[in-house]
Amino acid sequence: MSRFRLLLLTAALQALAGAASAQAPAQTPPVAPAPSIAPDWAYPDSPTHKQGPPPPDFHRPTTVIATPIGVFEGQADVGSALVPGAASFKDGVYTVTSAGYNVWYTRDEFRFLWKKMSGDVSLAADIAYPDAKGFFDRKAVLVIRQTLDDDSPEALVALHGDGMIHIARRPAKGARINDMEYRIGSRGGLPGGASPDSLVILHAKRIGIQKSGDDFTLWVSERGEPMHQYGAPLPLHLKEPFYVGVGFVSHLPVTLDTAVLSDVVLENAAGRVR
Repeated sequence: MSRFRLLLLTAALQALAGAASAQAPAQTPPVAPAPSIAPDWAYPDSPTHKQGPPPPDFHRPTTVIATPIGVFEGQADVGSALVPGAASFKDGVYTVTSAGYNVWYTRDEFRFLWKKMSGDVSLAADIAYPDAKGFFDRKAVLVIRQTLDDDSPEALVALHGDGMIHIARRPAKGARINDMEYRIGSRGGLPGGASPDSLVILHAKRIGIQKSGDDFTLWVSERGEPMHQYGAPLPLHLKEPFYVGVGFVSHLPVTLDTAVLSDVVLENAAGRVR
């Protein structure tokens, strides 16, 4: 090949390489994913929206922190709310922070401080909400549940932000919660409206749950008197061991709130709620 033809071929190859380089897409930095948004059904009722149950196949794995805290063996974000929760323990006081759409329907989202136990159980606590303007249906809960899965069978008692108390159960995995509600002191926002003695429950900050065999009962102290049983037992069979503990949910899927639980009593026997 003559020197002239070799120069022409080299020039042609360089031109082709330049064209290919010009057509190659420019390298761009990776784009961070958009922030998670809660599904529409997870938001509470409003004048334009109705909260509903999650789709039957909707679940999130629970986030477990197996580090002891107070009398409990660990803590967990049951159902892993889109905003992680937290808890601390100091001078006998548990401070529990959590988002989460609800502890209700067929699955739960809440921060849970737990201990694995068997047999009968007595559990009680004083409850306070530092932010007086929090959502009316937030719930501090005392819970006995089969597993840490979001749809576990469970029995629980709760003090709502507006003062309503209830005892509830999920009778089987994935079943919908059913309950008995007591609206003494409700400030409205729930069926039935405010009760005539609307300040009573503001002093009734201590609730308890007792497991005696397969019977679960709600216990309350309204004005500092010895705790007494409210209503009839709810039946539920749990295999041993099961999880016992305290928790909180803001009832708002991406908004954190806090409950404070103190003077916690946890005994491995019935008849010790106090």
